[in-house]
Amino acid sequence: MARRSALLTAAPLLFVAIWSTGWIMGKYAAMDGDPLTFLVVRFVAAIAVLVPITVAMRAPYPREPRAILHAMGSGVLIHALYLGGVWWAIAHGVPAGLSAVIAALQPLMTASLAPMLAGEKIGARRAAGFLVGFVGIAIVVSPKLLGLTPEALAQVAVPIGVNVAAMLAVTLGTFYQKRRVTGGHLLAVATLQYVGALVVMAVAAFLLEPMRFDLNWRSAATLAWSVLGLSIGAIWLLLHLIRCGEVSRAAAFIYLVPPAAVTEAWLLFGETLSLVQIAGIGVTVLGVVLADRR
Repeated sequence: MARRSALLTAAPLLFVAIWSTGWIMGKYAAMDGDPLTFLVVRFVAAIAVLVPITVAMRAPYPREPRAILHAMGSGVLIHALYLGGVWWAIAHGVPAGLSAVIAALQPLMTASLAPMLAGEKIGARRAAGFLVGFVGIAIVVSPKLLGLTPEALAQVAVPIGVNVAAMLAVTLGTFYQKRRVTGGHLLAVATLQYVGALVVMAVAAFLLEPMRFDLNWRSAATLAWSVLGLSIGAIWLLLHLIRCGEVSRAAAFIYLVPPAAVTEAWLLFGETLSLVQIAGIGVTVLGVVLADRR
């Protein structure tokens, strides 16, 4: 029991620390390949790693065809449509800061839908936490958004729409995961998710891209972390949070991802980190504390 409690306590912060590196990996991946094609390679590699692990662990897969299809369907929403939509949008001109604001709408959307789709009660304290967290995100990314002109936004209207659709897909995916994917080992479920995501992503990459992927030391390192850290580590933690807690509570920690990514970009790429952004990070943390007392 103590071990389970410690894992539940550490899992949210570990998820944020790992998941936030996805923005960094996306920047590196764009240097060596098309975004959807890189995700195809990433999903293939994740399946190749996960299958022998699940076999060695004797991790039980869902046996009923319906349960298998549900796991694959959640993968389409969480991985193919969400990651594919965000990476495609950024590659086609959506600024990372604006993409972060759109992604930050997910907890608000989750809180709005949780009573209807998951039967969860959203109290005044948690609702206030969601609003405060979103304000903090807006402050964090405000320096990157102030320089955007209406003309620049108009040029990326379609990619922005794709980015919004991706946010809606991952929101619905978390509810779908909570309600429909209730059995099987989490690593086995993740494997089936990537199978479903791979089918959709391979078709999308074939139709929309020349499928360029340059294999070198940088792309290999990016792929390795994307698979081991993001596709396996972070997704296992996310599925764990969804299965063991409320969907809205798990979604609140999404607010911490953009501030963490901004901090990582400051450390790795020398991007600016102003006092205003630091204050925004503090506001965001306050919002998460309000939304999740634990």
